[in-house]
Amino acid sequence: MTRIAPRAVPFDPLAATDAELVVASLHTPSQFGLIFDRHAASLLQYAARRVDRSAAEDALSETFLVAFGRRASFDPGYVSARPWLYGIMTNQLRRHARQEKAHYAVLARTGLDPIAPDHADDVVLRLAADDEARTVARCLARLSTRDREVLLLHAQAGLTYDEIAQSLAIPVGTVRSRLSRARAHLHTALAAGGSR
Repeated sequence: MTRIAPRAVPFDPLAATDAELVVASLHTPSQFGLIFDRHAASLLQYAARRVDRSAAEDALSETFLVAFGRRASFDPGYVSARPWLYGIMTNQLRRHARQEKAHYAVLARTGLDPIAPDHADDVVLRLAADDEARTVARCLARLSTRDREVLLLHAQAGLTYDEIAQSLAIPVGTVRSRLSRARAHLHTALAAGGSR
């Protein structure tokens, strides 16, 4: 009796996981473009909340350039490339840490967000009038870079503790302690009305 070999299912990039796309891109580099398509908008939005638009776009380009160059070292045991990309983005943003700290200092002092997109001016002006927004900005400016990164990856990027740990290559316990410290600092600042 002759056996019929099962037909190989063709690779469907649109149905593939991030890990499958990264692996496929080792042989077909254009597959990595789908990783960009899936994650670029959220990475850019995250970066634009931390630095000005031009610097955010630069950080995004640099992030994908680094990711493409390091794709062979991506651990395909992780289904999503999202934490890996946010880790690379965070490293790119560290170069802009002074600008980010200055941004929060301006927002805390004036209540006007110097890097807010033009189309959001009305919303920003309403938020800027709120003393709590100034207090939060003042608090963010005073946090250590490491604590601020963990807080923003959790609050702005929506990463879980495990994803933050993966992104920053630190233990989950360190994520918990940094996030706890940042939250405590923020809570104290809000309770004191920003005078701290």
